[in-house]
Amino acid sequence: MSKTPSKLSRRTLFAGAATTGALAAAASLLPAARQEAGAPAAQPQPPERGGGYRLTEHVKRYYETTRL
Repeated sequence: MSKTPSKLSRRTLFAGAATTGALAAAASLLPAARQEAGAPAAQPQPPERGGGYRLTEHVKRYYETTRL
């Protein structure tokens, strides 16, 4: 019985894994880049002396869900 050598070397395997990882990282960044390129959302400036707490809809929902 003769053993045929594998056509897939360790170097090829690691290069493929690195390429796949790089493509996945680039693909995960693309949707964020498209959202930033769109119309910028108007964000209010934080107060100069701190105290950046604001009663937003998100905070109101949180407090409503924590009521007993």
